[in-house]
Amino acid sequence: MLDSIPSETPPPNLHDLAEDHYFGANPPPKDLEKHIALAREFIDFHSAAGRRLVLVTSGGTTVPLEKQTVRFIDNFSAGTRGATSAEYFLEAGYAVLFLHRQFSLLPFSRHYSHATDCFLDFLREGPNGSVVARDEDAGRMLQVLRKYRSARDRHMFLDLPFVSISDYLHELRSIARLMQPLGPRGLLYLAAAVSDFFVPPERMSEHKIQSTNAVDSAPSNSKKSPSSDKGSDNEEETFDNFDSSPAVPRSKSLVVDLDPVPKFLKNLVEGWSPQGMIVSFKLETDPTILVHKARYSLDRYQHHLVIGNLLSTRKWEVVFVAPGSPDRWIRVPTPQQRRMSSSAGAGFDQPLDPKSLPEGEPEVEIEGLIIPAVGDLHTKYIEAFEARRRA
Repeated sequence: MLDSIPSETPPPNLHDLAEDHYFGANPPPKDLEKHIALAREFIDFHSAAGRRLVLVTSGGTTVPLEKQTVRFIDNFSAGTRGATSAEYFLEAGYAVLFLHRQFSLLPFSRHYSHATDCFLDFLREGPNGSVVARDEDAGRMLQVLRKYRSARDRHMFLDLPFVSISDYLHELRSIARLMQPLGPRGLLYLAAAVSDFFVPPERMSEHKIQSTNAVDSAPSNSKKSPSSDKGSDNEEETFDNFDSSPAVPRSKSLVVDLDPVPKFLKNLVEGWSPQGMIVSFKLETDPTILVHKARYSLDRYQHHLVIGNLLSTRKWEVVFVAPGSPDRWIRVPTPQQRRMSSSAGAGFDQPLDPKSLPEGEPEVEIEGLIIPAVGDLHTKYIEAFEARRRA
């Protein structure tokens, strides 16, 4: 009889095994519990109010080469996309939980911390030793200040920092799980530039990696005799980083052996935040593979939207790749683009040639076009979710 057939134990999920191994081997950041407490209070507050909440991740992740980190691998990201997007999400009525690389750009202050002028150049001394904004900057600074204070005073904005790739993944997993009570009203907007490779802790040097062999012959006893303080001329020169032609040539090169960072987007979709809408980004430098790579990511991880962009044109255009929908290009309007859109769409659904773009920065921030479009998709996602639940 069928009842007598013993049930087979299902095979372990490879994504779960990779998750258990990675998070077991890579220790959490020291402030994780503090951040969890802050995020829980923020999320619960907005969940009770029935408000939409977006987790915006922003900035690059470091890859430490030593346990006591002196050297690390980094990328170019300053957090511009994430910080700018957070402001537009706030304008759209979202509560924003901003998970950002420490010291990367922040919403509102980015207008001055990322300027070519020093922040102090926007200020002058006022009456009776006061500090005031320059007359030509005061109006704009007041607008930014009011928006910032409104977000803070209404408890609509919370920022939490990370540094390394391990920090980021621990924080992302914890916050995504906390967002589950939001259901479809939770939106995860993953704009951080996440490292693809890392050095496992067991292969990390405990101390700073040395660039010479000079310490190999150093006495183990830290107490030296007076005569040993002088050392040999050659030994001293080995440590001289400023000598371009030392008598004793440097004898070490550095070969870094990196492992791929496990792709946890599948875990995010299926386990950490199974009801939230998930938006990822795909940055490429080759225009011929951008849409293909975005579509591949969408098919592999089964999330809800990939926003593709090219390094050379990322401030001018992006492409939305979503399941069951044609690819949608969103562009900052220029005279040439308007001509293209009115000429039977010839070439309009292809990446722009960077040489065709005007000099300088766009007059409009493309995030001001991206966020309303994401918000519209999020509305449809919530409506579809509610319809399925009623059915």
